[in-house]
Amino acid sequence: MAYQKRLFINGASGMEASELKKVKKLEEENAKLKRLYTDLALELDMAKYIIEKKL
Repeated sequence: MAYQKRLFINGASGMEASELKKVKKLEEENAKLKRLYTDLALELDMAKYIIEKKL
């Protein structure tokens, strides 16, 4: 959504509706992947902490 707002503000809002939908879908997928990465990074940190405590 932020990308769409920037496009509109910058005057580059000449995108087709289908292009905007693609951009929105990609932004949603990107947010999902960022959450997944964050979760995995946290799990890795917890695993490292547990391994260090056992050694």
